[in-house]
Amino acid sequence: MTNKEIFTRLYKVIFPYRVKLLIAMLAMICVAGFTGAQAYLVKDLLDKIFMEKDTFFLKLLPIIVIAIFFLKGVAYYIYTILLEKVGQSVIRDFRLQIFNHIHTQSLSFFNKMPTGTLMSRIISDVALLQQAVSNALVGIVRDFFQVVVLLGVVFYMNWRLAMISFIVLPVAAYPIVKFGRLFRKLSTSTQEEVANVSNILHETITGNRIVKAFTKEEYEGRRFSGQVTRLFVLTMKDAKYRCMQHPLMEFIGGVAIALIIWFGGNEVIGGTATPGTFFAFLTALIAAYEPVKGVTRINSTIQQGLAAATRVYAILDIEPEISDKNDAAVLPPFSTSIEFKNLTYRYDDETAVLSNINLTVPSGEVLAIVGPSGGGKTTLTNLVPRFLELKEGSILIDGTDIKDVTLASLRSQIAMVTQQTILFNDTVRNNIAYGDQQAPLQAIHDAARAAHAFDFIQALPDGFDTIIGEGGARLSGGQGQRISIARAILKNAPILILDEATSALDTESEREVQKALENLMKDRTTFVIAHRLSTIKNASRIIVVKDGEIVEQGTHETLIAKKGEYELLYNMQYN
Repeated sequence: MTNKEIFTRLYKVIFPYRVKLLIAMLAMICVAGFTGAQAYLVKDLLDKIFMEKDTFFLKLLPIIVIAIFFLKGVAYYIYTILLEKVGQSVIRDFRLQIFNHIHTQSLSFFNKMPTGTLMSRIISDVALLQQAVSNALVGIVRDFFQVVVLLGVVFYMNWRLAMISFIVLPVAAYPIVKFGRLFRKLSTSTQEEVANVSNILHETITGNRIVKAFTKEEYEGRRFSGQVTRLFVLTMKDAKYRCMQHPLMEFIGGVAIALIIWFGGNEVIGGTATPGTFFAFLTALIAAYEPVKGVTRINSTIQQGLAAATRVYAILDIEPEISDKNDAAVLPPFSTSIEFKNLTYRYDDETAVLSNINLTVPSGEVLAIVGPSGGGKTTLTNLVPRFLELKEGSILIDGTDIKDVTLASLRSQIAMVTQQTILFNDTVRNNIAYGDQQAPLQAIHDAARAAHAFDFIQALPDGFDTIIGEGGARLSGGQGQRISIARAILKNAPILILDEATSALDTESEREVQKALENLMKDRTTFVIAHRLSTIKNASRIIVVKDGEIVEQGTHETLIAKKGEYELLYNMQYN
């Protein structure tokens, strides 16, 4: 992505805040004007007071100085507070935009994109972008006005000496450009390493039980140390070039001042300039050179911001694999059947996970899906709510292709309970009401009772207002699963997907959860992926999926009698 494209897109982000930026710019011009006035006052200070001993100016000049410094301070406050507000607003807008965009993506996006990388984009990269927008880019605008005003003062006082600035400025610009390229390259590498640090942090913190169970604390410490060291090396490279810029610019400025002292001193000695004019000129030129040096200081920030913008827009430019069609309709309430027609699904458009699936599930049926691991059971159920996009074949609900309806209306009619209990670091009440946040308390209590969760919830320190910790860490596995079942009961969706909902539980917990699931499955069309075959004996129908195909289907008794794949699976578990 070129700088022009980045600036064009950033302009669209900043455009809503143009009024604030315009006021800030006017305040900057005022600050630049008052800075120029300060420099010019040096002439009157020396010539009128010290040389001519004018008492009128002695009384007037201090008042003028106080007024200038006061007004400059007011203007400075106005533009800095406005720029801070714009910068923080840009951060907020970008983070919201990235967050919302990420959650429009399909499951395959999250399978490919590490969590730490996404967190780094939202937190670290956007912060660098804000610094570039509110500090660096605006700093350049401010410094530009200051240089223009001060050079105007310089030319007004002595145009011959001012010509020296046209020699100095191009020389000073060269290291700015040279270092800028280095900073851009280093920033890209640095932020990639920051993302890797975030990945390791996320993996080891969320997987802390495994780290402890396998006594891998030292190993993970070494891995993290290596990653942090790589980040340290890149950061020090960036620091080395940043620290090199300042003394180099100081030296160039020193050479310029030496030339001015030599030429200006000759003019004062020759009588063509007054001491006041010379010192005012020198003050103005030094003040004008400060913003030029300032550009070198913020050059690194700008390049980091541009590199961050490239990475942020790389995420925002990823088109969602699954989205509503332009003419998508609202799916009517489910009533008749779900039909899978000539369905084939491939991961990465290569390996077929499901092949030529044809299946009709009538309303109210409990369909159990069994088979060896990797056979395509979960993939089949993930296609129903369009977590994955189907390219070959179709899924029809009451005769309507699910691609022709809105995602919201489709998913509103589907509830899920998975093997991995997904709970949020919030109250029990809010976790149960996650699918219906306007639900009355009585409805939440009724859902908890139906899920056999009411009694243990009441026994918690704050009952339904107890914070359950990240991922439900303060609950047992069976308790957490019953809360997720209560959540599905409260949603009251006609289609239910149970993905090995009891496989991770002990026998006692499974018994309680199974009772809750029986309440949940009443009067619902249910897909049950089961590892423990004992939990599906009473299913209306069982299908056996192997190598992506339906190889058998029927009731438990008929499949046992067939002595085929199902009987083999059953005997492996119980004999």
